[in-house]
Amino acid sequence: MKTNHPVTRAGLGIAALALIAILVNWLISLTPLGNRGIDFTENKTHTLSDGTRSILKELDTPVTLRYYASRNTDFMPEELKLHMRRVDDLLKEYSNLSKGKIRVENLDPEPDTDAEDSANLDGISGQRMDDQNLYFGIAISCLDRTSVIPFLNPQEETMLEYRLSKAIAEVTATSKPKVGLMTALDMKGGPAMMPGQPKNQGWMLYTQLKQSYDVVDLPMDGSPIDPKQIKVLLLFHPANITPLAEFAVDQYLLAGGTVIACLDAYSVAAQMTNPQSNMMMGGGNQNPVSSTLPTLLSSWGLNFDSTQVLADSSLATKFGDRLGLSVLTTTDKSLPQKDNVITKGVGSLTFLLPGVLTSSGGAGVSVNSLVRSSDLAGPVDAEKASQLDPSLTMSFRPTGKTYDLVTHLSGKFKTAFPNGKPNSEAAKPDAAGETKEAKDTKDDSLKEGSAAGNVFVISDIDAFYDRFAFNPQLLQMGMASPINGNFSLLLNILDQAVGSKYLIGSRSRAAIRRPFTVVQEMEAKFNQTVGSKIEEFEKKQTAAQEKLQELQSQKSNSNDLYLSPAQEEEIKNLRKEQVEYSKLIREQQKDLRRQKDKLAGNITLLNVFFMPALIILLGLGLLFKRRTATRAR
Repeated sequence: MKTNHPVTRAGLGIAALALIAILVNWLISLTPLGNRGIDFTENKTHTLSDGTRSILKELDTPVTLRYYASRNTDFMPEELKLHMRRVDDLLKEYSNLSKGKIRVENLDPEPDTDAEDSANLDGISGQRMDDQNLYFGIAISCLDRTSVIPFLNPQEETMLEYRLSKAIAEVTATSKPKVGLMTALDMKGGPAMMPGQPKNQGWMLYTQLKQSYDVVDLPMDGSPIDPKQIKVLLLFHPANITPLAEFAVDQYLLAGGTVIACLDAYSVAAQMTNPQSNMMMGGGNQNPVSSTLPTLLSSWGLNFDSTQVLADSSLATKFGDRLGLSVLTTTDKSLPQKDNVITKGVGSLTFLLPGVLTSSGGAGVSVNSLVRSSDLAGPVDAEKASQLDPSLTMSFRPTGKTYDLVTHLSGKFKTAFPNGKPNSEAAKPDAAGETKEAKDTKDDSLKEGSAAGNVFVISDIDAFYDRFAFNPQLLQMGMASPINGNFSLLLNILDQAVGSKYLIGSRSRAAIRRPFTVVQEMEAKFNQTVGSKIEEFEKKQTAAQEKLQELQSQKSNSNDLYLSPAQEEEIKNLRKEQVEYSKLIREQQKDLRRQKDKLAGNITLLNVFFMPALIILLGLGLLFKRRTATRAR
């Protein structure tokens, strides 16, 4: 056959076009453009969050992701294989958005290979499955800093993006993040006040914070606080805070800082903490039991009652035969934001005599409740609540409202000091005895936020005291073993704030696996409609069986060889009912299968015909547009 034959030329042309299409697709897939797409999923499952995009955009140092995955094995569970493909796509998205700053190294740690040695050096030991050591983890490194995710658990799929972004932010940080601590308590401990007395051990919270952060103790004297130096300002029971100190906090927040304010209306921990620093300064021998921010809270649109504590009959904790109405143990319903990484997985929280925190709004910032009470809550007398007074159980009357235990405010705040910095000293007389007015100084303080700030308000400090947050027996041995989720909650807030400002308030990623909720609803309706009939049939079947046994017993005890006509008729009716109920159940089951098949057919129809039909319509529209433009010429 000659090559100039029309059929031959057409065949060669088609083959050439197919080869060109394949090569073009392959070449494009090697470029960042080839890995882009449009995310039509409901929760934008395949789209990285804005916080992650901002972190990647600001990267100025190369980051290496060593991705260890055992691919050449037959023992990898199918669930992990599916999750592995999702992780592959996610890492490609990270690499594309970083514009070359993130380099992904795909390693398969087979036995006795360099990849296995590298995994062991990174602290990824693998999982034993069917006598095989299977690896599935990531090591994120930048310069000499490394963060490791030892195992990519499919059950924690929704947290993967947050953990990756957090690790990237951590390894690219140049130094240990600084956390400013402003408190009226002696939390760091110290030597004994007098010879022979035991050493003041301090709070375990302070010890744990020192291990992870560079904790800077800040006095409450109004000294300026630089948000570029202090990543997070922790106000922990700032009792008797001065207006000057509040002004310093206000200016720090307006400059884009993050404030975590742990307040209390009646602190048991403050009474137990050694008031060494107060006594040395002549401030008495007792720490103040209540703390608040009188000027700042009102400007933030919050109200905090420091004279009463919050009681909740739904979350109250039992102590033997007494009920602690103001010792609140939270449930899942207490966490309104299920996808927030701060509260996700923290478990049960315990608040001891928390203050009454409410939001009045009007501050121009967003308010998100992280932990809240039930609607069976209300304020009670602090003294009675601290003594577990039984009379409170009878006299307590809920207000029908919910109250925040932990709340998050974010946005650009306005100053709580519109008249500028408060005067630190009154006008003093001069040498001649005449009083001179203070000279007017130029007010260069911020009046509104120059950058977005964040405030976390927690209405209790006792939740983080050693006795109420850690195992007492293990504490005596120097081991910090949490007995609830309180410490994890505070660490989650700190981790978000010091890791990157873009991680604050972030949500967990939506899961790719989606349950067949429509089918489940159909099955639930089937169980509701038919379940009662099945139960009725089973009862009748049991009654019929018992009746048959009774008839057989009567027959064996009598000399009659045959059952009476009435007995025969009864047995016949029972068997007839049995057949009718069996037929009813089969019809219901067939109807359920028909509904499922119809649903599957509709989904298949949409998948197979909808998208091609949409593309054809778009093509016809373009063709019509071009024809119209051509005719117009």
